Amino acid sequence: MIPPAALLLGLAGVLPFAWGALSTWFPGLAPGWLPQRLAGPYVQVFYGSVILSFMSGVLWGFATRAKGRAAAIGYAVSVIPALWVAFLVGGGWERSSLVLIAGFIGLLALDAGFAKRGLAPGWWLRLRLLLTGLVVVCLALPLA
Repeated sequence: MIPPAALLLGLAGVLPFAWGALSTWFPGLAPGWLPQRLAGPYVQVFYGSVILSFMSGVLWGFATRAKGRAAAIGYAVSVIPALWVAFLVGGGWERSSLVLIAGFIGLLALDAGFAKRGLAPGWWLRLRLLLTGLVVVCLALPLA
């Protein structure tokens, strides 16, 4: 079972993605005084970059549970999401949204690898499947 706090906080973390999708489809939702970067796909790209980078730190924490060569591989793999953001996000919101979608799907594969090796909590992959699905849908909606 996913701990309730992890589930609620994880779902709260999806809110900026949902806000970005909603404020793209319904621009009148965003008040006129709100900076453009805090609505529509722009907030999604900014926040998505932060979260994907943050997830590198989460994976790094999982790698600390491994030993020897497995730990070294875990540390190396854990920096991929942050490097993905640093080198690939940019060039307009459309391209950046696609890069983030690919990044979150790739992150799910990394999550599965850590879970398979027993380095992540038993409920982790269920939580990540739910959150990744929601994030990918939200990132895709402005592209439709």
